Amino acid sequence: MLVQSATGLSCSQSVQPEQTSETQLRAAMADRTQEEKVLQQIEREVRMQEGAYKLLAACSQRDQALEASKSLLTCNARILALLSQLQRMRKTQILERVGHSTSEDVVPCTGKVSLSDLRIPLMWKDSEYFKNKGELHRCAVFCLLQCGTEIYDTDLVMVDRTLTDICFEDIIIFNKVGPGFQLRAELYSSSAVEDFSTAAQAPRKMSFLGGSLGCSSGKKIRAAFESAAACGYVSSAGGNIRPGHVSPPLPNQSALGPKYNLLAHTTLSIEHVREGFKTHDLTLSVTEDSPYWLPLYGNMCCRLVAQPLCIIQTVISGTLKVKLEEDVDHWENFYCVLIGQTLLCYRCQEDLESEGKPLLVIPITK
Repeated sequence: MLVQSATGLSCSQSVQPEQTSETQLRAAMADRTQEEKVLQQIEREVRMQEGAYKLLAACSQRDQALEASKSLLTCNARILALLSQLQRMRKTQILERVGHSTSEDVVPCTGKVSLSDLRIPLMWKDSEYFKNKGELHRCAVFCLLQCGTEIYDTDLVMVDRTLTDICFEDIIIFNKVGPGFQLRAELYSSSAVEDFSTAAQAPRKMSFLGGSLGCSSGKKIRAAFESAAACGYVSSAGGNIRPGHVSPPLPNQSALGPKYNLLAHTTLSIEHVREGFKTHDLTLSVTEDSPYWLPLYGNMCCRLVAQPLCIIQTVISGTLKVKLEEDVDHWENFYCVLIGQTLLCYRCQEDLESEGKPLLVIPITK
């Protein structure tokens, strides 16, 4: 057995006022850099939104219009989620300026979350499925998956009474997810037999966002929010998607293209992470008299797995003194790397960089 003692990895020292000011300056610069990244993401989604508008206005086939309308809904969802993140960042900055710390003493490990093999069973009437009677009910369906500001949509699936399950073959991976993540899955549906308008109309103008976004980026972001809100994307996931105190208006029924409506939704968390294929309850949002309604069984099946980054990435590295149990007075210096529950010990840092084998491998069991 081995007994190890850390040296040189931590030290205690008094913090001078100059050091405090420098730390605050670095924190402010980091906040500004992060804010600029969010603004760049918003501008990128705005360009995608404009492209989806143009494509939707130019569509002459319903299949094309359904895909363009799906892309537009996804862009709107991402814009509103990024605006919500921007608001939270600025709220944190304000609290820190007045002396309220919002950071945690121990930052939890983030990781990756993957959702795949998404299946939603259908429950058709016997006369519809077995006897093929009644009016053909056909809908275009896709799933919108959101975890924080990461939002993905699945491929579009055409559903009628010949299908017993709605199957999405997409593999969705969310990165840098915390242990308290909330993964919201929303199922959207649009009637595939209704007429749709191809006349492009500008989104409604709104003036309730105020000037808190700043002069340089406020106009673009305000326009993006107005477009997203006017297209009717309203999330019921706890209200976090709404920027500021403003609630987006109800869907603009005169907007161009086919309309997608929320059919069902559910929220998954770390408690739902399991090995294998699991079933989760859905909350239904529509009734049978809706033209985009489908006979959902009320469940969703999928594989949900998570991988903490500390299992595959270096948590901490540095010099350790290791004492062998057989020789009480003999200590050796090693360059050690902690990955997962294993401490890898190398003779020097160069051995690690050259991808050499570690001299010692110490399992962390306590």
